[in-house]
Amino acid sequence: MTSDKAPDAFRTISEAAEHLGLEQHVLRFWETRFSQIKPLKRGGGRRYYRPDDVDFLRGLKHLLHDERYTIKGVQKIIKEQGVKSVIAAGRGGLPAAPAAPVPVRAAPRPVASSAPPAPPAAPPPVILAAGAGRRERLEAALAELAAARQLLASA
Repeated sequence: MTSDKAPDAFRTISEAAEHLGLEQHVLRFWETRFSQIKPLKRGGGRRYYRPDDVDFLRGLKHLLHDERYTIKGVQKIIKEQGVKSVIAAGRGGLPAAPAAPVPVRAAPRPVASSAPPAPPAAPPPVILAAGAGRRERLEAALAELAAARQLLASA
């Protein structure tokens, strides 16, 4: 981004989003999940991000998009290591891994239905050369997709 603003200047949501290579709605969503993001709001609800906010957002982007942490995983990092570890991650440093891995998401429980059961899902594909944590996340995602398929079939 080529900005005429000083590095310590406040940025609007559009400037912050452009600077980080994200969409504005992503920043608004992150505000709902991370209480540490507190842009200054002026008349009409216009958001102004401080330089520290932008640094924190950069760290969030790195952890969520590049390092593939879950939102809960990043929240755990913040709780255990503080906001500065997330800011450091955005500057190239990596926070220590959370004490225990945080699952991507548990598969939803099937809803009882009077519809006939869905045909059995195909066996999961073999995942080659994946680390244990990555394999677990992929298997959890596959289970979630299979449960979603069953819900759609019974609808």
